[in-house]
Amino acid sequence: MRRLVFLVTLLASVALANAQGFTWSVDYNAIFDNREGDRYYSNDGTIFVSRLSPEVGLSFLNGTHRVAGGVSWVQPVGSGWEGYELCPTVYYRYETPELRASFGMFPRSQFISPLPKYLLSDSIAYHQPNVRGLLIQYVKPKGYAELSLDWRSLQSENRREAFNINFNGQWNPRGIFLVGGHAQLNHLARRKNAPATEGVNDDIMVNPYVGLDFTRKTAMDSLMIKAGALVSLQRSRLMGGWQNRAGLLVNAIAEKKRISVEETFFVGKGVMPLYPLFGTLLNMGDPYFQAPLYSRTDVSFHFIRNRFVNMEASLVFHCTEKAFGFWQQLKLRVFVDEKLWKTRNESKSHAEWLRNVY
Repeated sequence: MRRLVFLVTLLASVALANAQGFTWSVDYNAIFDNREGDRYYSNDGTIFVSRLSPEVGLSFLNGTHRVAGGVSWVQPVGSGWEGYELCPTVYYRYETPELRASFGMFPRSQFISPLPKYLLSDSIAYHQPNVRGLLIQYVKPKGYAELSLDWRSLQSENRREAFNINFNGQWNPRGIFLVGGHAQLNHLARRKNAPATEGVNDDIMVNPYVGLDFTRKTAMDSLMIKAGALVSLQRSRLMGGWQNRAGLLVNAIAEKKRISVEETFFVGKGVMPLYPLFGTLLNMGDPYFQAPLYSRTDVSFHFIRNRFVNMEASLVFHCTEKAFGFWQQLKLRVFVDEKLWKTRNESKSHAEWLRNVY
């Protein structure tokens, strides 16, 4: 912790010496997530956390290059000082209109598109705000592609080596048509000097999709549907070969002013066969995707929505053949940086509303 404070102080001191290159941001999140229902796939309980992520940096060569550092302080509400987590943020950022890259420990908010729920559950996203590795992004007017490496656990006597590589891309070839996909290679290795009963495990998920975006054709703020195959290949090398699972995944969202409805529907063969053995050590996605038939419906109301603040309440319904879950969520995000602060009194279109990163 002392080293982190020293690094942040050093960055701030150097940046202040050259005011043109000084960058800063403050990202604050508060999450209340009350979960009720059957415990077949997900436990009941209440998650109530507050997260503060200040950051300072130094940019140079017309802002193309930036070095930044900070910390994310995740604090459970109602526990005093107990149970807090400090996540260091230290990274290099390269940014041009078409090519962007980050290297180090950087915020997940830098993703163009957040990871889908079958790759990253709400619970893990609350407590792990940073990617620990590398991000490369290519952006064009009709689409984008991004590749990331998240080295989430370094091997030690007590920790298993674990990392995942993610690809995400989307292309709008013409009109309302969309083509895209997600792919992940997830690896869970052994600890140092681990016993022979602790093996190496692999998880591969692929989700190509096609979609229709009707947003510009209607008066809606957003109206989109995507459908495609969700395929998983998982293996525990101690247990033998690959277990192959697949199904159909459909995602639809409709949004108008303060109201939004999002539906995620999966039918096939549950894509997390190893979750009962390794849990979130291997599968970081929502455990409901173990089910052969699953529907998640999010109904949200935005109390505040502008460039700086996004506050929304959601009712989330999980339905499977064997279980039902009902979550009540209240999420607040407040974000400001040096660029937004300079234009704080200017009115902007809803296309620049602050995004909820969960």
